[in-house]
Amino acid sequence: MINLLIVDDHFVVREGLKMILETSDRYNVVGEAANGEEALDMIGRLKPDVVLMDLNMPVLSGLEAMKGIKHRGWDVPVIILTTYNEDDLMISGLALGAKGYLLKDTDRENLFRNIESAVRGETLLSADVMQRVIAAREMPKQEQPVPTDADLLTDKERTILLHVARGFKSKEIACDMGIAERTVKAHLTSIYNKLGVDSRPQAVAAALEKGLIKM
Repeated sequence: MINLLIVDDHFVVREGLKMILETSDRYNVVGEAANGEEALDMIGRLKPDVVLMDLNMPVLSGLEAMKGIKHRGWDVPVIILTTYNEDDLMISGLALGAKGYLLKDTDRENLFRNIESAVRGETLLSADVMQRVIAAREMPKQEQPVPTDADLLTDKERTILLHVARGFKSKEIACDMGIAERTVKAHLTSIYNKLGVDSRPQAVAAALEKGLIKM
């Protein structure tokens, strides 16, 4: 059984997610929090397997709570609960290691798929959410542009990362490029090391920020 903590300042959202989760014997909601401060307290006491975390909350935001989780060294996967007007916050959440993003009106199948992915230690982003993250990264900024390092990634690594950004899985990338799946995974490990990240979404976000790939 997977124990979950739901963190959202809207009671209706928490109850809606709880009702969906309770349709399966595999999931158990061990607690509900209305802000990040309550969430940190409950995570410490209840030790949930997965946290469903809203971004905008009073007292302590979801991002601040994620920083608190990281500071305390807690190895608990967080799935962000988001809306369509939070792209900047979504990118910040990626940088803090979020394992996925769910729109608050997500369906049962997608909710369960994201939770299972997070439990496995994987990061799962829907194609829709990935496109929004990419679009937000590509928006022109008024501030001084981020410096680039054109030689940081090889051509093959760039190609693989572009496939990742478009939602391709390792097996699909291997088939499309005519290489072994283990070769794709080896290149991804190299990409992570070069960019100082540990997940596919973080790698895409970092590469876009540095100008290493363009969509």
